[in-house]
Amino acid sequence: MKLFLGMDTSCYTTSVAVMDEQACLVAQKRKLLCVSPGKRGLAQSEMVFQHTRNLPQLFHEVIQKIPRPFFQSVGVSTCPRPVADSYMPAFLVGKGYAEVIALSQGISCHGLSHQENHIYAGLWSVGKRLANEFLALHVSGGTTELVKVERTGPFLKLTLLAATTDISAGQLIDRMGVKLTLPFPAGPQLEKLAATSQITFKIGDLPIAFHDGRLSFSGPETHLTQLIAKGQDSADIACRTQWIVAETLSRLLDRAMKDTGLTDVLLVGGVMSNQFLRAYLVRAAAKVHWHSQLFFAKQEFSSDHAVGAAYFSLLQHHS
Repeated sequence: MKLFLGMDTSCYTTSVAVMDEQACLVAQKRKLLCVSPGKRGLAQSEMVFQHTRNLPQLFHEVIQKIPRPFFQSVGVSTCPRPVADSYMPAFLVGKGYAEVIALSQGISCHGLSHQENHIYAGLWSVGKRLANEFLALHVSGGTTELVKVERTGPFLKLTLLAATTDISAGQLIDRMGVKLTLPFPAGPQLEKLAATSQITFKIGDLPIAFHDGRLSFSGPETHLTQLIAKGQDSADIACRTQWIVAETLSRLLDRAMKDTGLTDVLLVGGVMSNQFLRAYLVRAAAKVHWHSQLFFAKQEFSSDHAVGAAYFSLLQHHS
């Protein structure tokens, strides 16, 4: 059996995955980094420490599940985005481990960005053929970006179309979650809390900051924080937070599809595992672009995961 290894050491998840030559996921392990209650994140030094501690344990657990711990090649996330100045120390941990494994086994090590890792994981997860040019919406704890993707063989060319001018959608969700005393990362718990709200309001009542293709979430954060100070119910705050994110992303996709003429959209990143957001965007796109196709990575592969790096390694080997 030919096996392909993937590794990813992102801001809040250590991940290892192994795929066979038929692109079947053979084994995978991942572990969330520990964040103290009440904190909104980790310093890079703490991320590096936890990844360094987690990777040997996860790799040991993965190789116990495969018949021969030898690989054809290894893929690893080496930076946040596929641009020259993109850098984050957390990714050096995975990069170093992957290079050592590649050298010890005499195989190739293929680096890619964390954003590309998400997109490859999404392409693998949906299991359907998207057009050679499509839109990809990457919404996670630290990123809210819309890119145009062009495929040439195993490679992807990403062109940035839009991004937040301040905090990301994931940061808005996490910050509001912490203020509501939810654990960090707050996404899953905020979604559950929002589902208990009985509040009704009009879209026009929400502080949507989207103008001329630019989006922002710092203004909505200030608005929601003021509502908390006034004593508004926690479930209602969670509900408003979800609606703000959903409507902002809906307007972003609408504008991008009109500007580019592209209607295949791949949606990836941990925030896109939210079922409310998924349903909202599908309804919104169908109203305006009836022929649009929104492809969501499976929920378990929306958040940070090394499967994209393993898939990239496989594609590189066959190219």
